[in-house]
Amino acid sequence: MKKNDSMLICITTLLLVTASVSATEAPPTTLPKATGAITIDALATEQAWQNAKWRSVDQLLIGENLSEQDFTGRYKLLWDKSALYMLFEVQDDVLADTHPDPLVNYWDDDCVEVFIDEDASGGDHQFNYNAFAYHVGLDRNVSDMGPSASSSESSIQTYNDHIQSQWLRSPETHIITWELKISVYDDSFLPGKKQKPVALKKDKKIGFMLAYCDADGQGTREHFIGSYPIQAVNGDKNLGYKTADVFEKMVLQ
Repeated sequence: MKKNDSMLICITTLLLVTASVSATEAPPTTLPKATGAITIDALATEQAWQNAKWRSVDQLLIGENLSEQDFTGRYKLLWDKSALYMLFEVQDDVLADTHPDPLVNYWDDDCVEVFIDEDASGGDHQFNYNAFAYHVGLDRNVSDMGPSASSSESSIQTYNDHIQSQWLRSPETHIITWELKISVYDDSFLPGKKQKPVALKKDKKIGFMLAYCDADGQGTREHFIGSYPIQAVNGDKNLGYKTADVFEKMVLQ
């Protein structure tokens, strides 16, 4: 091999490695702070919402042939020292809530799913509190899985004090507006234990992803749509409830 050829191969390899690192270590998204108090009423009248930018919810994670008539979504996200605040606009042609018990098949109803990794550390969280995958139902119950106060075994529970929510549907446009206040807890959380949410501050990094379970009244979830692209593993993109590695990294500004 000629010296020039060897040097060219080395340079090409370095460029490929650099590109790979850049792709996997993209800079975190900046998340602006709320300017003023936000009331959770699904009206979005605060000036803070007017200044915030919309972000799409358009990554199909489960299902096929999703039409704009069936679902479209976009959201805004803000923070202050006490919580995250989310405004979520959804166009959904059918609202379904066929599982009234929040501890039974809650993912098979129309619901908002909020993924939070308090310290952006990534990793497994399916059966622990390394991160959370909150399902917020139309009845505003908040469901997830994790250890209980009496057992280290994971079980389905409600976490209604973690997320305050309200939603309204426009009679003219049929657009559903969700407004949520999301308290952020770290991995030391345990139900029944007196524990305050983490105080948020500038430059703090978190992991975040938003998704929507779209059920059309047949008793199952037809589509699952997320806010952040996920690379399939063995054809499966529904990975957020298992690992926080697929969450988007954000930094509070």
